[in-house]
Amino acid sequence: MKKKLNILFVTAEMTPFAKTGGLADVAGSLPKALAELGHDVRVVMPKYRLIKGDFEYIADFPVQLDQSVETCIIRKTEVPYKLKGRKKGLKVYFTDSYRLFDRDGIYGHFDDGERYVFFCKAVLEMLPAIGFKPDVIHCNDWHTGPICLLLREKYTDDKRYNRISTLYTIHNLEYQGHFSSHIINLLNCSYDIFDPEKAEFYGMFNFMKTGLVYSDAISTVSRVYAEEIKTQQYGERLEGLLQRRSEDLYGILNGLDYDKFDPETDKLIEKNFNVSSTGDKKLNKAALQKEMGLPCRDVPLFGLISRLSGQKGLNLVIDRIDEMLSKDIQFVLLGTGDEYYHVRFREITQRYPGKIAIHLGFNPQLAQRIYAGSDMFLMPSRFEPCGLGQLISLRYGTIPVVRATGGLAETITDYSGDPENGNGFSFADFSADAMMDAINRAIHVYVNDPGEWERIVIRAMKQDFSWNSSALKYDELYRHIIDKRING
Repeated sequence: MKKKLNILFVTAEMTPFAKTGGLADVAGSLPKALAELGHDVRVVMPKYRLIKGDFEYIADFPVQLDQSVETCIIRKTEVPYKLKGRKKGLKVYFTDSYRLFDRDGIYGHFDDGERYVFFCKAVLEMLPAIGFKPDVIHCNDWHTGPICLLLREKYTDDKRYNRISTLYTIHNLEYQGHFSSHIINLLNCSYDIFDPEKAEFYGMFNFMKTGLVYSDAISTVSRVYAEEIKTQQYGERLEGLLQRRSEDLYGILNGLDYDKFDPETDKLIEKNFNVSSTGDKKLNKAALQKEMGLPCRDVPLFGLISRLSGQKGLNLVIDRIDEMLSKDIQFVLLGTGDEYYHVRFREITQRYPGKIAIHLGFNPQLAQRIYAGSDMFLMPSRFEPCGLGQLISLRYGTIPVVRATGGLAETITDYSGDPENGNGFSFADFSADAMMDAINRAIHVYVNDPGEWERIVIRAMKQDFSWNSSALKYDELYRHIIDKRING
């Protein structure tokens, strides 16, 4: 019988409380999967203004930032989930500071460096207050990197902390948290750490680099992305460090919350369906067309749900949108992001009424209906650490058309290259020509061979990208780094 582990999962965002991207979905689902393995898992995140609720007060204590002191209030709630048919509660803690976190939005403030130094310090100071001693602290993305640094530079002689192992997970290497060297003062650390071998990065303090340097192991969210980030093309100037730590770098594919994303029980879609009733997808398609103001026709309907940024390959779409919409297809887009893309897609909608419909904003209810009602799901990303969109679309029998990078390459098998196992259509080169070739191949099968298309849909829906397999890999990795810390 394996020993139960105490795991603290540290994140800047988590569904259902605050979300800007896939990190929130992972934080909302992976800890539950780990708890189902028998572990005591707790999650901690900042208490942003947008997080509403009557949460339980646990404790308050001072947090020193340079020469000043901020008060941290710890609040707690539980997120319900089911374990073997029984109702359970995942413990979630919030670090609350009126001055630093009671404001609109999550990121993008002038003092984000100070805010997340406070968060990292508060997480560690919280542990005695809540009576929890983790075997592993699982840190996620740049906001949490200094936790790994503090444990090794400030807490190494404290018996309450010096046996805690750390896993640092990269969800997106592009966002690293660059700030001035004043961060060292806020951390109350020696300037010895402002060194190229530690926290210094081209004259700046780099939050993510501290996680990469000081953690016991590093993981990222797909096996392919773990290899990509060791190259100059994808390494964001950290490829040298990642190459040096290659033996401690692991790629573990993100999973999907199969209770939340289930076409058989989803209350947000027009008609529930499963692998035995895929014909009911057409009812969801008709409802989506009506909702978005498109004619109810049986033509290929492409969906795209994305943060509107250059990373997502939207320039390829804009470059070839005239060619795409000259075909007998429809296109639905949901997303928000860079104003450039807002303007361009509004212009395109005016040129092609009845063929393209857009919703510029965050709308998770509409997202579910796009996943359920579309025929194809377009993800032409320049890079994609894992991607959840393609996993959700597979679950709903909506066939992905993707660029083969990161997690997209790991999860989508190109039908044209492997008709027996293909679950989507992919292209390798980051070019508009390659994207259009994949789109045309998908359209051809949909229009000319409905029976084969149905087989691809059924194959997609039968695949298992739940957290079951990945949670076991995290379990194995946690035990490895605990053993390494204890036994050297």
